[in-house]
Amino acid sequence: MIYEMRAVFWGVLLACVDWSRAQENHTFDGDVRDFAIGDSSVYVVTDDRLFQLNHDFTKVIKRDNPNVVYPNQEVPPSDETYPFKVNILLPFIKNKTLITCGTTKCGYCEILDLNEISKSVYSEDIEVGSLDPGDSAIGFIVDVGTNSYIMAGRLPSRVRKACANSGQLLDLRNTLEGQHGGIFSNSDKSTTPYIDARQKEKFQFVDGFQSNSHIYVFSNVPKERQVRLLRFKSENSKTNTLMSLKDATLKCCGNMERRELLSSSVIQGSGGLHGQVLWAGVFTAGNTSDPINTVLAIYNISSTGPQHKDNDPDFCYQACAETLPMGTTTNVLRLSVTRICMLFQTLPKGTTQDLHPEAVVFRYSSMTSVLAVRHNSWLVFFIGTGDGQLIKLAVDKAYKSACARVLYKSDDDRRVFPKMHLDPVDHKHVYMALRNQMMRVPVAQCSEHKSLKDCWSAQDPFCGWCESENKKSRCSFQDDCLQPSAWISISEDSQQQNMVSYQVEKSSSGEKITLTVKVHLNVHGTGSLTSACIFLTRNDHLCDRTNPAPALPRCSCLFSSDQLPAEGLNVTVEIQVGKQNLTENLMLTNCSNNSGPPTSALCSQCMTAGCSWSNDVCSWTTRSANSDPIQDVCRPSQSGMNYSEPVIVSIVPSVLSFHGRNHALMTGKNLHHVTRVRIQGRMDCSLKESPVWNNTGSSLMFHIPIGDKGSVSVCAVLPDGRCLGKVTVTYGSSPSCTGLIPSTTWASGKRKIKVQGSQLEFVEGVVHDHAPQTIQTKYSSGTLWYHTPPFEHINQPVTSTVSLRVANQTLACSSQLTYHPDPEFTSYTAIKTGNDLRVTIEKSADKLNIATEEILVFGVQEENQDVECVMDTIEKSNGTDSVICDIKNTPNFNIKSVRIRVGNFTKKLLPKQAVPSLLLILVLIPIIIVVIVGAVWYSYIKQRKMAAQMDKQLELLECDIRNDIRQGFVDMQTEKCDLIENVGAIPFLDYKHFASRIFFPDGGPVMTSCIKDIGQDTVKGQPDESCQALSRLIRDQVFLTSFVHALEEQKNFNVKEKCAVASLLTVSLHGDLPYMTQVMEELLRALMEQPSNSQPKLMLRRTESIVEKLLTNWMSICLYGFLRESVGQPLFLLVCALTQQMSKGPVDSVTEKALYTLNEDWLLWQAQDFSPMRLQVLFAVGTDGEVSEPLEVSALDCDTVEQVKEKILLAFKTKFGFPYNTPLRQIHIEYEKDESFVPLKEVDASSGVLGEVTMLNTLKHYKVPDGASIKVLSKTHPSLSPQSSLKGDQNYSTKYFHLIDPDIDQDQKKNPERKKLKLKEVYLTKLLSTKVAVHSFVENLFRTIWGTPNLKAPPAIKYFFDFLDAQGESKRINDPDVLHIWKTNSLPLRFWVNILKNPQFVFDMEKTPPLDGCLSVIAQAFMDSFSLAEKQLGKHDPTNKLLYAKDISQYKKEVRAYYKQVRDQPPINSSEFKEFLHEESKKHENEFNESAALRELYKYMQRYFDEIKLKLDQNGAPVELKEQLQHVKSLFDSLNCS
Repeated sequence: MIYEMRAVFWGVLLACVDWSRAQENHTFDGDVRDFAIGDSSVYVVTDDRLFQLNHDFTKVIKRDNPNVVYPNQEVPPSDETYPFKVNILLPFIKNKTLITCGTTKCGYCEILDLNEISKSVYSEDIEVGSLDPGDSAIGFIVDVGTNSYIMAGRLPSRVRKACANSGQLLDLRNTLEGQHGGIFSNSDKSTTPYIDARQKEKFQFVDGFQSNSHIYVFSNVPKERQVRLLRFKSENSKTNTLMSLKDATLKCCGNMERRELLSSSVIQGSGGLHGQVLWAGVFTAGNTSDPINTVLAIYNISSTGPQHKDNDPDFCYQACAETLPMGTTTNVLRLSVTRICMLFQTLPKGTTQDLHPEAVVFRYSSMTSVLAVRHNSWLVFFIGTGDGQLIKLAVDKAYKSACARVLYKSDDDRRVFPKMHLDPVDHKHVYMALRNQMMRVPVAQCSEHKSLKDCWSAQDPFCGWCESENKKSRCSFQDDCLQPSAWISISEDSQQQNMVSYQVEKSSSGEKITLTVKVHLNVHGTGSLTSACIFLTRNDHLCDRTNPAPALPRCSCLFSSDQLPAEGLNVTVEIQVGKQNLTENLMLTNCSNNSGPPTSALCSQCMTAGCSWSNDVCSWTTRSANSDPIQDVCRPSQSGMNYSEPVIVSIVPSVLSFHGRNHALMTGKNLHHVTRVRIQGRMDCSLKESPVWNNTGSSLMFHIPIGDKGSVSVCAVLPDGRCLGKVTVTYGSSPSCTGLIPSTTWASGKRKIKVQGSQLEFVEGVVHDHAPQTIQTKYSSGTLWYHTPPFEHINQPVTSTVSLRVANQTLACSSQLTYHPDPEFTSYTAIKTGNDLRVTIEKSADKLNIATEEILVFGVQEENQDVECVMDTIEKSNGTDSVICDIKNTPNFNIKSVRIRVGNFTKKLLPKQAVPSLLLILVLIPIIIVVIVGAVWYSYIKQRKMAAQMDKQLELLECDIRNDIRQGFVDMQTEKCDLIENVGAIPFLDYKHFASRIFFPDGGPVMTSCIKDIGQDTVKGQPDESCQALSRLIRDQVFLTSFVHALEEQKNFNVKEKCAVASLLTVSLHGDLPYMTQVMEELLRALMEQPSNSQPKLMLRRTESIVEKLLTNWMSICLYGFLRESVGQPLFLLVCALTQQMSKGPVDSVTEKALYTLNEDWLLWQAQDFSPMRLQVLFAVGTDGEVSEPLEVSALDCDTVEQVKEKILLAFKTKFGFPYNTPLRQIHIEYEKDESFVPLKEVDASSGVLGEVTMLNTLKHYKVPDGASIKVLSKTHPSLSPQSSLKGDQNYSTKYFHLIDPDIDQDQKKNPERKKLKLKEVYLTKLLSTKVAVHSFVENLFRTIWGTPNLKAPPAIKYFFDFLDAQGESKRINDPDVLHIWKTNSLPLRFWVNILKNPQFVFDMEKTPPLDGCLSVIAQAFMDSFSLAEKQLGKHDPTNKLLYAKDISQYKKEVRAYYKQVRDQPPINSSEFKEFLHEESKKHENEFNESAALRELYKYMQRYFDEIKLKLDQNGAPVELKEQLQHVKSLFDSLNCS
């Protein structure tokens, strides 16, 4: 069980690596026929073109294959043109040329410039490759003596007399014109040497290469279907080289012969002892139904059999065609070479040597290609498959295979091309072809692993831990670990389940015990690597003082056997490897005490304790004991429990997509005790297990997790750990949706839609983006269909994205479904036709193309009985359709109405009404004429009277408007930017209150509980055990990402709760910002992969997921320092400037609209005339009437008493730098008149009243003159009777008014000055006046935000922008607009706009509604500066857009320059950024109540506990993690009970 849990853990860990991110690909307009790799380019051949790409596919050069012209021999002098198909593609690196040969009528070769394929160097009509398309050909460069030749193999053309054809099978061709015979010649100085075959039909070349001084050619020969190896020694000439032919037959493999070679690869480098040449080949038996149809075997091809010339059973040298048996006439010389070789079939044949494999390292159903790479002592194989997968397999020096890993899998079943190449420059990428696509796949993702343990756990020979003295240690490729450094990799002997293993050994005397710990590491490099081992018990050090010093990879601890109690001893081993610290907790027991029945559980317990298990007995380890894995040793042992063995009869479905399957059904016998289902692939070392439910004993339900393509074994797990009753399940490709028929539906839904695509039998449901619930589908006979869901409240066509639901994945269809409004049936008529009743229903024309079978019509009788109307046809005409049906065999039947049903849409129609009689029309016409004439005459008389009155009013109105316009013009021309810039100390909020307002903008008890009280700031409280456990749990990335995804999949988990969870996580992880950053990045990558984010430009636009809110919080944390040090002052100055500008004009106290504003919605265009005033304000001192020196305060005569108080307090604070000691609601003001003071109140007996609405008193109402004295008293003053504030009244806005009159009809003569007609458009100039006044403050703020002091952006911005650039590059996003939008959505939209619109998040202040309106306009201008859209504004656009229209273009230039500066800035070092995050965490480590946040977080965990467990199971989480989750639940449950 211990092994199984560890295997599951490592399997999940490896599965979490996202190999697809760094892949690069290029799609061609035809299938790839061949490709080759040069030092700087990739060359790809399709049927019609040759392509040259750079290594990362970012630059493409295309060249059409030429048409070769031949003279027509039969009809001279005309010419014939033949297309050129390349079948030999050779980069000749030494000569900097690219050699292409192939099929035309009689063969054609062309030499191109290696760096520029559009330049042709030489061409010739010559047969080098095979002439017939599809025939086998081979070509590769070999060195013979001092010359380089093409080893070319081909089959003779099957078209007789088409052209001169030598029929030679294998020869050496010149590569240079200066070689003997000229370029492409196969002649030697005295002869033309070549190799021929006795039987060429169905002959196939597979591979060829040169290794040191030997040349190897592999082929499949048709005779008895054999795989043959031809071996030549590179001599000083073509003749001697070809005459050195030796051959062998490759036998494969074991009890089943596989006689066909599909692909091969030489294993470069020293291949073992005595300079062996190792080679790997993929062999098949041709049985595609065999689950292990193909095998990968390793051969030593260094030595072959004796040399053969003419007596080889399959091949012959030149003598095959020239040396004839006795008695053969010279006429035979005229025969073709093929026929001559057939004669030699009658001659005595020799035999060939059989070569058998050194090892068979991999078995699979459909391998198609292989590439072998040697790395240190490891062999790494990259294997392509027929179902579109790239598999990576590591093999140690003993040919023991490690766990195979899928690096890439295609969605469909595209076959991997038989040839693959390693990148010759960086040796870190594999090039592979799938049909019409080239892929560049990284061989490893070392940088994904962040610790030595993670790096080791990947079990990847390419990845090791680079322990550097000068730089940050990291997981890297070996050649990236620069000296002096130590590169720590996995051990080279065999794969280990754990990095640290241990054994206990008892001395012969029994007095001493030796505990030996082995660290399975291998160290390369020259860097110094310190190591240490410390063995600790609960009380003290364990080892004797005589203990030897540690020497990696082993540490030993010698201690007395008396220290080992009967119940066992807990030992902690602290191992230091360089800068890395490893901690292992061991439980040592007395091996002799582990006794009992020899069960697998006892065996596992014995070996886990470091003891030895043999002959079903646990004993002390001996020095000669082997170190076999636990699962191998304990497998033969019995379970010790009595359970009926389960028998699995079937699993439905047994074939599924690699996305997995929810709700699979297992049927069988004796299933009662089955606790879970185990899935293990044939190439998988990791185990995946799924819990079961609805277990009836004969059937049960379970989930099949995601997997790789191919067959897997499924068995039922019993409580004792045994897994029995194995059956096979096959993973296939991903379903695809290419079309929907029909492509339209009606709004009410339930239209039957047929889905077009492939692998549709794997689909579990369909999802529409407007209706997130999964819709059930039906699949039958290759057809998938479903009924559409409704789309409510639409009155025009709307598109809906359709996705297939496959397990937990949603796969978007390539086409969309268009919803139209429901069909409109207008009326019907019914006509008897014999015994039938024909019903014709009129319908408005639409684009639904409804078929007759989609409409149900029923006739409704008087008794409300329905009778079916059988559909006949639908006739279409301009604007109206006619739906025709018949009610059969009803001679005396009449219908009252018809009921129509189309899907979920139902319509009841009444018959078309009869036309009124002609007599009635004739009577009504004269009456209508008389009424119209009378009405017109009366209107004419009345209009003449009103015209005179309106002329007079228009003259007055024209005069008023003229004055208003003139005043607006004066304001614009005389506006001064005289707003103060010195505001004294800026009232910044401290960090925790700033952060809490960002995290929890709605406030509430959760926010309050998460902030520590002032008295707690310096005291670090110890969280209880339950919170500690939960804190540890969320610091497991597998759990945390599963937790987030599980919550977001719940339909009742709304956006508000998502934001709350994100903020609670932020508080809980605030002390570990590097980890929070790592989790955020992982969740962002997952968000980008979701099908709902198929439109990249919409990414991060809203906050609708946990990670998006997490990003907002992260930006706020990381940019707080920049906000406070740089942006804070210009933001506060802007707020002050807006406040002062608004106070210059009237502000309605009830609606809070202002005359001076930036926002048209808050413009007080109904304002009356006003006059500025200066008041001399005196403050009462003591209780005896003493007053302070006068303070001059600016006010307006239209200000209410409350507004005057506000301006007095603001002036006091501005003057003295601190606020007045009495709040506004507790002060009272009096006006000095005739040496006495008159109290000023908001409302009193003299207040004006309109209807039931009271007007608030103003300075004008009290007739307060300019320069008057105002006395300020506290409401606690003895002579003062306090008046409560009116704004506390719930009906304040309906009971009172100020500058805007209520909607009540009153006599205009009472207040003529308030009844003047006001036009809003006249006052729009006030918006521009305000803009001019604050413009310098706005620009200063903007340029501070997107400025880069010292040409460096804040670290968080640079780091995150680089992260987005990397994601765009990995997803092959070439549109720069997408990256611009991502950055804009992440920083300006997500953070800065929030700050601009909510300065109360940053400062200790209140934000008034008119200030909020102004800030909204500024924020909109700020965001428009980041927009890529260029819109021509006009008079109908909102003023909020027009106000800054001329400035936006300049701002956009500055933004683009800002983004470029950030991009061009040197990348931030990851260690520096991690240090920055650590510092930010440390600055505020005790400002939040982490325990409170964890308790709130647990509430969500408790609510969705089952869903979280299910998600962990689906993600293949290790058992330990699920046990930890259960432990947290138990702790919190016990806490609640207590």
